[in-house]
Amino acid sequence: MTTDILIAGTGCSGLYLALNLPRDKKILMITKSDCESSDSFLAQGGMCMLTSEADYDAYFEDTMKAGHYENDKQSVEIMIKSSPQVVEDLITYGARFQREADGTLAYTREGAHSANRIVFHADVTGKEITSHLLERVRELPNVTILEYTRLVDIIAKNNVCLGGVIRRQDGTVEKVNAQTVVLATGGIGGLYRYSTNFKHLTGDALAIAMKHNVELKNINYVQIHPTTLYSEREEDRSFLISESARGEGAKLYDKNGERFVNELLPRDLLTIEINKQMQKDGTKHVWEDLRTIPRQELFSHFPNIVEHCRSKGYDVTEKCIPVVPAQHYFMGGIKVNYESKTSMDKLYAVGETACNGVHGRNRLASNSLLESLVFAKRAAQDLVKDHTVRTDEQNAYFDSYDAGIYTDDKQMDKEYKAMILSAIAQADEEKKGEEKHV
Repeated sequence: MTTDILIAGTGCSGLYLALNLPRDKKILMITKSDCESSDSFLAQGGMCMLTSEADYDAYFEDTMKAGHYENDKQSVEIMIKSSPQVVEDLITYGARFQREADGTLAYTREGAHSANRIVFHADVTGKEITSHLLERVRELPNVTILEYTRLVDIIAKNNVCLGGVIRRQDGTVEKVNAQTVVLATGGIGGLYRYSTNFKHLTGDALAIAMKHNVELKNINYVQIHPTTLYSEREEDRSFLISESARGEGAKLYDKNGERFVNELLPRDLLTIEINKQMQKDGTKHVWEDLRTIPRQELFSHFPNIVEHCRSKGYDVTEKCIPVVPAQHYFMGGIKVNYESKTSMDKLYAVGETACNGVHGRNRLASNSLLESLVFAKRAAQDLVKDHTVRTDEQNAYFDSYDAGIYTDDKQMDKEYKAMILSAIAQADEEKKGEEKHV
């Protein structure tokens, strides 16, 4: 197969990138599952935006503080200042954000935010945004989408990406000759026992990057969401109880029904306190009380949460629900610059699989959708500027590349998982050593 641009992933970053590319570019998008099974569809709380210039300094500080001041300041600035245009684009594409009575955008607040600056659509904001992006992409004649198709590797020569190797649903393996490859494969939750991510998101792009010596950054920065609905079933994906619920007044209780923490702490600090309390109480979870949220607000803002809890036997208007921390988000990833370019030519990375330094050591709530969209658009604007022509040597290498070596999917899964978890563990040890030295 031959295409101008190969995009691995159909979450919000991959879709928005495709929409911002010239219509004369031939684009192939692939996704490991169906298009709706991306974590972008799962985002509940909303998406941050700069509501006014007066809020810039506070928004910047909230992001830096949540990230333990390890954030890349220029990335944070780019993200915040780009947010109004991104929201405008999304509304143009059809996204319906909550409005006030006068028609202006309504804003909510989540943990570690000093002001209300989050646009939302009930408690399914990710679905609202991503579904409309997907609709618009499916209207484009220059885009082909292949579902249940996996990127198993890239083909590269002398640090230049020449394309990828894909495996289709029927097991067929083939090469894709592409001028540019974009990695938008999402997070790493599938590597963990408890995670809010879809199980098929196993960090494939990270393993591929490691194989080809593409630079990584902060690979051990894995965020835990403090409040997911507790389940005894190991096969269940952890259902997220949105940060917004606590922002709107939900409380956390120990086994005796007593509050033990400030519910609006940053996620990593709140997770520590919940784990401490579970250890102290000898329990597998703590309790979250949504009854403290006004009933009308509860049903209008969090209908999906209310219904999911009901389906699991919990009437949130009558009793508390059991919650437990679970792996949620990946702040590290493939190192990219401010245009989402990796250390390899013709290779970009966007979304959760990329690391531009925005989040630092811990992501501020509702910055994920925004960051993914902002830097996907920058990637689209940058990659079209490269007009270098391949050498005969590169063409010959691609033509002779044997894609037949990728026959054992299960073995590759084991190898990729081992590579990623080993790298995370090694980075953890190095970080502990640095902190001990300091």
